[in-house]
This record gives sequence, structure tokens and C-alpha cells, in this order.
Amino acid sequence: MRSQSRRMAAVAAAALVVAGTGVAGMTTAQAAHAAPAADPVSLVNPFVGTQNFGNTFPGASAPFGMVQVSPDTGGQGGYDYQQNAIYGFSQTHLSGVGCGVMGELPIMPTTGAVDSVDKDAYKSAYRHDDEHAEPGYYRVGLQKYGINAELTATQRTGWQRYTFPSTGAANVLFNTGQANQSVKDSEIHVVGDRTVEGRVRAGGFCAGHDEHTVYFTATFDRPFGSFGTWRGSTPTAGSRDAAGTGGNGAWASFDATQDKDVVAKVGLSYTGLDGARKNLAAETGDGYDFDATRAALNRQWADKLGGIKIGGGTEERQSAFYTSLYHAQLHPNLAGDTDGSYTGFDGKVHPANGYTPYQNFSLWDTYRPQNQLLEMLEPQVARDVALSVLAIGRDGGWLPRWALAESETNIMTGDPVTPFLVEAWSKGLLAGHEDEAYALLKKNATETPPADSPYNGRSGVPHYNDRGYVPSGLTLGKDCADKGGDNDCEHPASATMEYSAADAALSLMAKGLGHQGDARMFADRGQWYRNLWDSSIQQFRPRTTDGTWLTPYNPVDADQQFHEGGAYQYQWLVPQDPAGLVSLMGGKPATEQRLDDFFAYDNLLKDPAGTARKDWIASPYDYYAKPTYNPNNEPDLLAPYLYNWVGDPAKTATVVRAAMTLFTTGPDGMTGNDDLGTMSAWYVFSSLGLYPTMSGANFLAVSSPQFESATVRIGQYGARQGGTLTVSAPGASDTNRYVQSVSLDGRDVGKTWLDWSAVARGGTLTHRLGSEPSKWGTSPGDEPPSVNTSPGDARRHVDATLRPASVTIPAQPGEQQVHLNLDVLGQSPAVQPTVVAATAPKGWQVRNQPVQLLRSGRLPTQQTVPITVTVPAGTPAGKYPLQVKAIGLGANTVTRSVPVEVTAPAR
Repeated sequence: MRSQSRRMAAVAAAALVVAGTGVAGMTTAQAAHAAPAADPVSLVNPFVGTQNFGNTFPGASAPFGMVQVSPDTGGQGGYDYQQNAIYGFSQTHLSGVGCGVMGELPIMPTTGAVDSVDKDAYKSAYRHDDEHAEPGYYRVGLQKYGINAELTATQRTGWQRYTFPSTGAANVLFNTGQANQSVKDSEIHVVGDRTVEGRVRAGGFCAGHDEHTVYFTATFDRPFGSFGTWRGSTPTAGSRDAAGTGGNGAWASFDATQDKDVVAKVGLSYTGLDGARKNLAAETGDGYDFDATRAALNRQWADKLGGIKIGGGTEERQSAFYTSLYHAQLHPNLAGDTDGSYTGFDGKVHPANGYTPYQNFSLWDTYRPQNQLLEMLEPQVARDVALSVLAIGRDGGWLPRWALAESETNIMTGDPVTPFLVEAWSKGLLAGHEDEAYALLKKNATETPPADSPYNGRSGVPHYNDRGYVPSGLTLGKDCADKGGDNDCEHPASATMEYSAADAALSLMAKGLGHQGDARMFADRGQWYRNLWDSSIQQFRPRTTDGTWLTPYNPVDADQQFHEGGAYQYQWLVPQDPAGLVSLMGGKPATEQRLDDFFAYDNLLKDPAGTARKDWIASPYDYYAKPTYNPNNEPDLLAPYLYNWVGDPAKTATVVRAAMTLFTTGPDGMTGNDDLGTMSAWYVFSSLGLYPTMSGANFLAVSSPQFESATVRIGQYGARQGGTLTVSAPGASDTNRYVQSVSLDGRDVGKTWLDWSAVARGGTLTHRLGSEPSKWGTSPGDEPPSVNTSPGDARRHVDATLRPASVTIPAQPGEQQVHLNLDVLGQSPAVQPTVVAATAPKGWQVRNQPVQLLRSGRLPTQQTVPITVTVPAGTPAGKYPLQVKAIGLGANTVTRSVPVEVTAPAR
């Protein structure tokens, strides 16, 4: 079917050329090659990412639906392609998350007596050659029972159709005690002869303190003949109710000797059982037509995937593209009922006025490209999502970082909600809510949540406000509030860099809303990334609680002060000021060489796919501890586009094409977590030759498209956006990847970026590509903007630390000397001169060298001052205080003390 449609499309394209209507400048062969892709739905492979920690799921879901009904075999995503047994089909999943999550209510068909309720006893083997998945539909044969299981969905309901063998004991088991994360408690009730309903309370995502409750009601297309429930491991036939901790469930049994099909539909809600019943009734009525439901969902996916129509390239590349577009539109998910009710972060049910509530916000991931992709294709969904995030702040008192259902997980680092909401504001999606959003964002950026709040917020912000960075060595629970999940004080270097980028974004919003003082303050803070730049090693480096550089320090070490990476991965995370970063790194030639080393560029030219797998990500476990690109994780996503700022945009095309080889059509076709569509959104944008590098800045970096043509349906949103953007790149291929020239609606585009307003209403973006790099985009001034060019941290500030922290003098005749080092660091702009003074017991002598901290632009400068202390003979045994002061003239004074212990009288 697929190959036939491809052949028909190619013949049609060839006929157009013969008729004289081919694309100008294209040969007949090129026009045929640029034929539109086959039906996008048929090109999606939902199994991509179900192996090798992609953590996706293959089951059925409506776009952004509340329900994701999918098979469960085990593993973080619920389904692991390398497992060989299924224990149920649960109703909720998240795509590409790095910890076990959701997976509530696995439903399992069986045959025979229900004599065991252990999932490991009733699970069934299956074979991949007896399994099929497509957007909105999944089926599999359960070998143990000879059952054919099929799944489809509506927005808030999951559907199962089970075709049993001829048996008088066809069972459907509802396991409320099992999920992909911890089940706190549950209850289940058998109602009448067609209905099973209840609730599951689960939580503990990634060691967070979150919890949520999902309610369900399930009805069958015909009466069941018998039923039962279980508590713990004990099944009780004829029982209608079970509740409590430790595992609960129920089953319904049918006579399948004549009618072998059993259809069940399950309505979900997060507001209560009544909400689940209303959702089921509103979306399905009295019908049980599985095939019609499947067909309707297929049409929905055809519409969403038709938002971008590509032409050219291999079928494998087209499949990778549409699979990515599919994954990027699975989340966020509907949170509210059909009447608009939703459960807020205060645990209360609220009406949603003027928007549709959504949930599941992996903001550390999705604020980068997935948010922008939704804005471009589905601006109404993006607006509803942004207003849902605001509702969290309104209902719960604070903005989230990683929100799961109706609670905060506190997972990941930094302040991702700020760039997320600033980006929405920049597209006009917060119209009418700007002041509320800004007030919440400013509070989040400058304060910490109250002690009784479940939110971490910017847990390191008191130290960041005081010093201009989050120091290394803070103690959780003492220096930083610890409320579960991740804590910025555990990863202070990455927190500092993410805070700085978030502040730069917030300065754009402050300026746009007329808060000029705030705009200047946040713009200055947008330069505080410089406070971690150690010019002596030309690398970002953590600073201690005393303010000096962390020693010893290896920037390659994974997770040493950085979250899910090291200094090499985070060195490019300055989206607000790439030009300033280039200057820090020694200018364009030096930065270009640094990028070449980071991407192993010479190897890429020889073997792009091999280099991507060997030099970048040799295994899923060691790619953090490498000095090279990690295309599987978010901090590096913008790195390939940094070549635009050094005047060599052709190299972006080489790096991006190599990274694209990691996206394949097999189950291991995604080598890292997809993170709710984030990595997939990167692939979609990069395939178009456009990429949003900075939230709220409203421009797109321009590079080489992957396909010869792409027609993008820009979603309609008032007068701000809406239309058709046509991207044309005749002859595009892995070899023919270098931009020679670009035009928009016939006008030359010589720069390596476009303002969003230039394409928001559509247009025709035409690329001329070649097999060799050109001069396009290489002239001074062709680089994209750096939106944050504030003078930065202008405070005159001195930090210092003594090494060692204490000194012991053994018994020795005569006077003795103690040798210490005082590390003095002047905050940018470096304080000069600095005086070091010491206070010691009477009769002791202290000698130190004068210190002059030389200015280094806006960078901190560190110097080590040797200090010699002479302890006179005859000093009695005991502990003696030695105090050293670093005095920054015109700035502050830092006092450090060290105890000197004399263990015996000196003679």
C-alpha cells in the first residue's frame, strides 16, 4: 500500500513536468524525486524510541489527549521493545520520559479461571511479527491465551477490543494496584453488569514528592456473566468492591463461545468519578463502534500530520520526519473534563474560563523547541497550555518546573518556566494575562517559595541574588530548602547558567510591558553567566561558597556541578548572548575551532553517521562524560547553530545532517529520551532549515533544509499569524547540503536568520543548495542577534578562601612557620587594588605578598596569595585563631579564619 502510493505520486509529478508545470530550475528526475510524501499517517512508526532509552510508547492516543492507552511490558516508558511479555494495557503514558511515570489501570484479557492476580502470573508472551501500531491504533496477539487485542481512543477515553478464542471463561482484569510509578492507594467497584469504575492515586516521579489521582469508569458492549475483586493477592469471586493500599483489582468474565468480541471503553477524569462518567458519555454516547472510533482518530492524526507536507528524500527519512512530528504532538495533555472543570494545584476543582486546561509540563525540555513548534502549528493549543501553566501559579501559589498531572515534581534544574512563558508572551499568546504572568515570573525569579509550599522554585536564588552565581558546596535543608525532586544547589553551575538565560528572557518581557527598571535589572542578570567563566582555563567553572574556583576541577567530569552533563556540554548554553560567548572564547576563529573540536568536525566530514555514534554518544551511559556533542540531551540542542555566530553557517548543515542519522525508523531510532516530543521537535525544525535558538527573541536561525520541499500550515491566531509557508530546496541531499543563497518571496536573504514576523503569515522561502560551502552568511553582520548585551554584573565584590582550613603544628624546637594560600577573586569588573591583612596572636609574625587583581573586562579574576605565619618559640600547646582579610578598596571586605593548633610547646 505504501510503496504503491509512492509510485503513484512519482508518476503524477513526472506528468506535471511533461505538461510544462514542473518547478523552475528542476530536472524531470529532480521533480519526480521531490514528489510529496505518501500518506503521513502511514509513514509514522510509533515503535520508534521504544528501545534504547527512547522511552516512547506504541499505543493509541489522540493529539494532546488525556488518554494514552498502550501495552505495558515494563521499563521506564511502560513498553520496552526488548521485553517479550505484556501484563496489561494501561490508560496513561508519557512519551520519552527518563523515569517510570503514569501507567495507571493496566487492563488485561485472559481466559480460564481467575485463580491468580499476580501480573507476572497472568501476563502473556507476544511476538513483534504479530503486532502492529499506527497513530491512533494498536493491535497484538497474546500468545498465552490466543487473544487478539486492539486499542484506539478518543480525547478522554481509551478503547479496547478483545477477540477471544471460543471459551466460556473470557476475562478482563482491571489492576488498580499497578502503575509505572508508585501507587499510593486505589479503589475499584463493579457496578451492575456492564460497568467497572474507581480511582488510582499515584506519585513519586523521579524521586519527587508529587502525587495525583485519576478516576475511571469502564463500560462493556454487553453484560458480563460473572465478576470479582481482589485485595492484595486474594481474589474473591462475586465481590463488587475493593479499596486501600497494597494492591486492588477487579475482573469481569464473559461467555465467548459464540460472540468472541468484547469491547470496553474507559473514560478518565482528574476531577472525580462524575467527571469520568460525563467524559465517557460526552465523547462516546451509547456507541461501541470500535472501527468508527479508530477511523475518526485516524482522521484527526491525518489533519495534524498534514500540517507539514514534505517532498523529496528517501522514504526512511520521510518516515523519521513524520514519526517526529507525531511524537511532538502527543503532549501536553488535556487536564480538564468536557465541561472545562479541572483539578488545580490546590487540590480543588476549578472551572476553566476562556481556555482548555492542559497538564504534564516537562518544561526543562519543552521550553526549547517543542513549545515553539506548537506555537507555529497549533497556536490555540499553545495558548491554552500557557494559560494552564499560569493557572498552576494562580491555584498553587507558585510557578512549576516539571508539573505532572495536578502536582509539582521539582524535577530538573534552573528556571524553565520563565523562557517558556516569555516565549508565549512574545507570540501574543498571553493577551489579557500579561500582568498576571509577569508578576508570577518576577516573584519566581527573585524569591523562594514559602516553607510550607511543595515547590522548590529557584532554590538557589538567594545565593544567586547575593553573589551573581549559585555557589558549590551548599547544604540541602540548611542553605537551600529541600522539598524533593532535584535541587538547584546540587547542580549550581548549570543552575547559574539557566537562571541567567531565564533572566535575559524575562528582561524582554519586562521591557515590553514598560517595566524599565526591572528590564535593566534582569538584563544585567542575563550576563551573570560570565561570573562562572575562568579565563585561566577558558572554561565555565563552579565557584565555591567562599567565592573562588572549585579545585580540583575537571570540566569533562559528568554531573560535577552540572545537571546531566559537564562543562563541555553546557559551554554553549548562552542563547541570550552568543556574540558575548564568542568574545569570551577568544573571538570567531578561536570559537570556530572550539566548535570543530566539540563536534569532531574533521571526522564528521569523513564519516558522519559513524562519528555521531562513536565520538558523540558511544553508549547511553557515558555521553555526559565526554568533551563532545551530546545530541540526546537538551543543553546541546542549539549548539550546531552557533556556527552562524562565528561566520561559518555551512558547518551547521554538516553537524545537523550527522545528528539526523541518529533518527531512524527502528525501535532504537531515538538514542535518548524524547522528553515529551522535545528531541522530535528539534528534528522537525532542523529538517525545515529553521531553528528557534532563544525564547522570546522572535527570530529563527536559518540553515539548510533536509527535504526538497516542505509546505507548512502556520496555525491561525488572530491577525498575528496564519498562512502557508513554502520551503523550497531543489536537489537537497546529504551531499547537496550547503546553502548558496536564500530568498523570501523573491527578496534576497543574506543573513543567517529571519525575524518570526517575516514568516508568521506564510510566504515562499527558497534555497539554492550546492555540494561545496559558499560565502552565504559569512560576512560581518550576517550573524543572528544577541538579544542581551547589557554591561552585566557591575558590582565591585571580593571573595576569598584560605587553604588549608586548619593547621596543626607538631612539636618542634624553636620557632615554626605555617604556610597558607589565600585564593582571592575579584567579581567583575575586577576590584583593584585589593589589600590582604591578617590578625594573629601577639608575638606572631604574618607576611604576605601584595595582590593586584587586574581587570579582565567583565570577568572575575582570581589570584593566589601566599601567606607565611611565624609561630614564636615557647608558644604553649593549644588552638590559636588566625584571621585574614581581603579588602577590596571601594568594595567589600571578606574575612576568613583558620585555627592553628600547636600540639606541644615549641622550644
